[in-house]
Amino acid sequence: MTLARFRTFSIFIVALAVAAVVGLTVSPTWTVEKIQLDTHTDAQGTYYVMEGDRIHFAAIPMADAELDPARIAESGVAPSVDEQFVVDESGDEPAYFQLLAQPHWGWWSLLPAVVAVLLCWVTREPITALLGGIIAGALVLGQYDLTGDVLIPHLGTGKAAGILILYLWLLGGLMGVWSRTGAAQAFAELMTRHVVRGPRTAKLVAWFLGIIFFQGGTVSTVLVGTTVKPLADKERVSHEELSYVVDSTASPIASQLAFNAWPAYVQAFIFVAGVSFLATESDRISFFFKSVPFCFYAIFAVLGTFLLSIERPPFLGRQMREAMERARSTGELDAPGAEPLSAKELQGSNVPEGYRPNVLEFFLPLFTLIGVAITTFVVFGSPNVHWAFGGALILASGIALAKGMSLKDLIAGYHDGIKGVVLGSVILLLAITIGGISQKTGGGIFLVEQLGDNLPYFVLPVLFQVMTMVIAFSTGTSWGTYAVAFPLAMPLAWAVANGQGLAHPELFMTLCFAAVMDGSVYGDQCSPISDTTVLSSMCTGCDLMDHVKTQIPQASVAAVLAAVCWTVLAFFTG
Repeated sequence: MTLARFRTFSIFIVALAVAAVVGLTVSPTWTVEKIQLDTHTDAQGTYYVMEGDRIHFAAIPMADAELDPARIAESGVAPSVDEQFVVDESGDEPAYFQLLAQPHWGWWSLLPAVVAVLLCWVTREPITALLGGIIAGALVLGQYDLTGDVLIPHLGTGKAAGILILYLWLLGGLMGVWSRTGAAQAFAELMTRHVVRGPRTAKLVAWFLGIIFFQGGTVSTVLVGTTVKPLADKERVSHEELSYVVDSTASPIASQLAFNAWPAYVQAFIFVAGVSFLATESDRISFFFKSVPFCFYAIFAVLGTFLLSIERPPFLGRQMREAMERARSTGELDAPGAEPLSAKELQGSNVPEGYRPNVLEFFLPLFTLIGVAITTFVVFGSPNVHWAFGGALILASGIALAKGMSLKDLIAGYHDGIKGVVLGSVILLLAITIGGISQKTGGGIFLVEQLGDNLPYFVLPVLFQVMTMVIAFSTGTSWGTYAVAFPLAMPLAWAVANGQGLAHPELFMTLCFAAVMDGSVYGDQCSPISDTTVLSSMCTGCDLMDHVKTQIPQASVAAVLAAVCWTVLAFFTG
């Protein structure tokens, strides 16, 4: 056994042993998250809105609630229920709250994420690392039936099925058809003749498309990555550069051009009793848009990718610089020893003899994809990406058959495409699983609890930023971090603003809000267990850990600059 393998094996065994000991000897601390609800009434009773759906509920008096926070804190015993709705009628109008029981194991709550990230860094093999983190989390939770208690409940869900359908079948099939018909290569050649004149313009096309596809997250990374990769490869743009541009114009631009699902989702978590400018849903959405100029990390991240695209970055990490020099001088798009998530089947064209590629075979399915996504967003409030990719795949296949490609060759293209994204799809499924495990161990709740209200007010935005960076990095999700952090951060920010008599409390709240938004985006963007990080690597053909290592330095500079801006502005709110 080599030294590297022995080190990896030792880390794996020690981590699992520690997790097993924690699960057997450390009792969880139970806390209750108290979320005040913005309620309405209809013929069916009282409800609140979550992700566009009306959630009806029946409330009981706080005195009768088993999940009374004071009672749980005093007893320290695991409650028999994990959710209750209560009403407080002591004021002029009744106030409704959702009580959620949350266990955590202190600092040990972060063990699953720490194990996964550490193994990713050491082994550069994400499947082993994610499985290590999942097993560690299961041992902490005392769930020893890994398949029955952990994998099946997380993988046997609608979200997991949606990932398989979208990324394995539809995305893989579309990329395979484009490879078989030569459409992607025809697009690259057209752009090279008329638009792209070298690595800079290739990256600028990627940056510009990232701005246009401002829905953020998976939609942006998939569309931009698959569209630009052929021409970027042709112009010797390293996969590390391209994946950084794709990833750093996904979620950051979605928080800037927020004409998408983000405001409607986030507003549900920022209701604070007694705060007039957060009283109604429209008030909270308006508050979201007012915060956009103060989302400094998103601004610096998008600006940083633009400067990298024109090759005038004020700061460049060593590994990114080496990647750029390697690609330009040798044509090697990946580092030595890299294992790209996009398989060799998708690295070039495999056009059948006698078949003549046409660039319309790329543009027509792409326009269909974008058109369906935009139309469903306008009609339903969120883009239906399954319909979009399904329509594009059907059209691409129909054109190929109409032009004379045999059904056998077309199905062979499907096979190549699916094989090319199998690894990325498996990693995505495991990332979802470890994200769920990390939430169950309560790492985010524990970190939020570490903040108190006896703090210098001007450092609170940066504390929120650091806290959400850690939570999102540990769980691999920005939206999941919002659900944990906002219901606790916003009331705390309001209490600090009032307790210290700030002259501009609304501006202070805006800065705290922006810090939570951007800290979550940074953590999600840089986490090796995030779905957008995996997809950025998969759709640009980059090694996952090469993408993570080369992205973090640039993203961290943007985060530090944002922290300085928030601190300076927060100081003057007093």
